[in-house]
Amino acid sequence: MMTENIIEWLLEEENPSIRYITLTSLLGRSRTEQEVIGARMAIMQHGLVPEILSGQNDDGSWGISEKFYTQKYTGTVWVLLLLAELEVDPDDPRVRKACEFILTHSQEPEAGGFSYMQSLKTGTGLSSGVIPCLTGNMVYSLIKLGCLDDSRVQKAIEWITKYQRADDGMEHLPEFAMYKHYEMCWGYHSCHMGVAKALKALAAIPPEKRSSETDNKIAELTEYFLMHHLYKKSHNLNEISRPGWLKPGFPLMYQTDILELLGIFADLSITDSRLNDAIEIIRSKELPDGRWKMENSNNGKMIVRVEKKGMPSKWITCKSLRVLEKYPKIT
Repeated sequence: MMTENIIEWLLEEENPSIRYITLTSLLGRSRTEQEVIGARMAIMQHGLVPEILSGQNDDGSWGISEKFYTQKYTGTVWVLLLLAELEVDPDDPRVRKACEFILTHSQEPEAGGFSYMQSLKTGTGLSSGVIPCLTGNMVYSLIKLGCLDDSRVQKAIEWITKYQRADDGMEHLPEFAMYKHYEMCWGYHSCHMGVAKALKALAAIPPEKRSSETDNKIAELTEYFLMHHLYKKSHNLNEISRPGWLKPGFPLMYQTDILELLGIFADLSITDSRLNDAIEIIRSKELPDGRWKMENSNNGKMIVRVEKKGMPSKWITCKSLRVLEKYPKIT
């Protein structure tokens, strides 16, 4: 499906992140090749990343420092997530400073989850504000940004393996105080987005660095999505849970969709017939010229604009090609 014209389009220098991802993920080029190294360097030199980094505060944050989460989608949480998705250089001092800011002010230090608000007394994350999608997004971002071996990130991974639920409804909540805080996050049915972001985080850990607890949690979370065929109601597979999950977008922030989930399953090398419906939906969205459209967008809410909604998208095309390369036919 990867025609020469489409590859040339994805390799254009105006989007250095997509150029780098295309070289490494689609074409399988080594990260040590000079062209690939040059593509990675270009991410920091032109395009969205320099624009984003130019607005960074002295303390490593963006916007109003203490509103790192609630200032959607221009606060530090969302900017850090976007930088991770854009494949920025983890060794850049500005990136390191941003990671340290989030670890200091958003992470709840005792259990290790990430909170949307900080303590006025200690400046660290409040336990009452810890939520699953935020924890998953921050663990994913920090891993992508080179912090996997940081003891605080390891503690956050342990938080996911211990507390992240993947149930399909239960009569009685487990006896953890956090489960009583937010119905939408910790109600009697696991939050779909929370499960998605937790799985995305754990999938970002290199296989050789995953513990048995991590592997077990990945198996639990993937089975949750397979039971739902990614986007359906598990108790009635003829019904779609949310139509928006069928409209690919980037970046998704705390939301998810079938393209993101299929990308995670592809990264984990999981094949299962229950993925077939979602794969076929992505395949059906290919335009006559071999591209895919951006169907969902947070443009106007972020500090930068990422492509145009309703127009052919390099991000969606690249992600779709990666998925269909992994799942070339329905079985």
